[in-house]
Amino acid sequence: MATAQPVSRPPANASHLDNSNSALKPINLLRGWPAPSLLPAAALQSASASVLSDPSISVPALQYGPDPGFQPLREQLAGWLSEFYGTDETADRIAVTGGASQSVACILQSYTDPSYTQAVWMVAPCYFLACPIFRDSGFNGRLHAVPEDNEGIDLEFLGREIAKLEADSYGRDGTSGPRYKDPKPYRKIYRHIFYCVPSFSNPSGKTMSLARRRGLVELAREWDALVICDDVYDMLQWPLIPATNLSPELHTAEHPSRLTTSVLPRLVDIDTQLGRSRHDPVGQHFGHAVSNGSFSKLVGPGMRTGWVDATPDFALGVAQTGSTKSGGAPSQFSAAVLSALLGSGGLARHIEENLKPAYQRRHALIMDAVRRFLVPLGAEVRANSLEGGDGEREHIFGGYFIWIHFPGGPSTKLISDRCREENLAIGAGALFEVQGDEDAVRLDKDIRLCFAWEDEEDLVEGVERLAKVVDAIQKGGEHAASKRKAPSDENDDADQFK
Repeated sequence: MATAQPVSRPPANASHLDNSNSALKPINLLRGWPAPSLLPAAALQSASASVLSDPSISVPALQYGPDPGFQPLREQLAGWLSEFYGTDETADRIAVTGGASQSVACILQSYTDPSYTQAVWMVAPCYFLACPIFRDSGFNGRLHAVPEDNEGIDLEFLGREIAKLEADSYGRDGTSGPRYKDPKPYRKIYRHIFYCVPSFSNPSGKTMSLARRRGLVELAREWDALVICDDVYDMLQWPLIPATNLSPELHTAEHPSRLTTSVLPRLVDIDTQLGRSRHDPVGQHFGHAVSNGSFSKLVGPGMRTGWVDATPDFALGVAQTGSTKSGGAPSQFSAAVLSALLGSGGLARHIEENLKPAYQRRHALIMDAVRRFLVPLGAEVRANSLEGGDGEREHIFGGYFIWIHFPGGPSTKLISDRCREENLAIGAGALFEVQGDEDAVRLDKDIRLCFAWEDEEDLVEGVERLAKVVDAIQKGGEHAASKRKAPSDENDDADQFK
């Protein structure tokens, strides 16, 4: 169980690399950013020009917007998401947000009360920068790690630990203790929060199976929990291809991604199909799952724009968060630009013609390098893939990350520290433990590698450098790199972990 105690944060320079003094080019396999070459600057320039050249669009785009967000974007998102997920979306299910992180904070402001909401349950390994968002909302010492296996979250563990916590607390009725928030008339307060990245998870790369998705929704409905799903990688999925088919001269268009619809339903869609639960107030339907979407991985993190997709009552409640009502819709101008990009078909083309083929190639190359250089040293790749539907036998992968396990090997914190001498940044597993509940799921034998940021040739060289370090540590000697003082870069910051 988590206990209230100070939580140490990784140093801000944990992935800083030497850009000037080292003989080795810096390679960053920790940074979870889109590569600069994949940012659609020209398409955004065109979309921005179309917005600013039409006063009927530019004036409202530059003013305070309606609480739920820029209406044309909400309508376009409804159509786009319906087509991708095979659902029947409506604009009233969607509220525009200032990105996935800001959205989580607003959801917690509006739908939780630290005096009543018992705990936050996080799949471990977790996206560690979500932990401070929950702590800032009053849940310090109440973050609980839930392990995952090849199908995703361990439902048996979660159900058992929730029941144990409820038995030890002040009862299922929640009548003890003061209430600090009055959610009426637009919201309700949930008893528990579940947080996960169901598809192509950050950091593990795993995708939760359909059975686990259904089971998690059922558990949420039993215990009056809200499942916050960061569905930020869903559109970035592709069939796996062998790296042997990827010669330097081969254009990615020869290996099209071919996937234009989601392989699995979202948890919010599974929950919505079940209708109201016994925990919904009379005459309202808030549901027990919310899809937290973002344009950060599809267009660029600097757009700071995303959306929540849930029941109409839930979306309205998010839009009534005090900071939103005071400041108007988040990201109003960015939302107008993204509306123009989405409406013109430019976003779909960018995803299909640029992002998915590029990430498909990069993933194939880094996986091939891992098999050639790290598996002989005892590494195991702990990222699953999906079987395609409709009789399709090809395997599906997506997102930004792969997860590597070194059973019986050295601490990956030691490996990470030694990698810096090779001007290489990697994500040591301990970074992704749930803060305050680290002992529940220890990850000091694991590594996260991101294949989105670096160029293709640097992905392979980075894995080779990592293998060199691991091999030297296993042999008990210093690796061959010359001794260098650990570099730093004051212009970098902790946000590069995202």
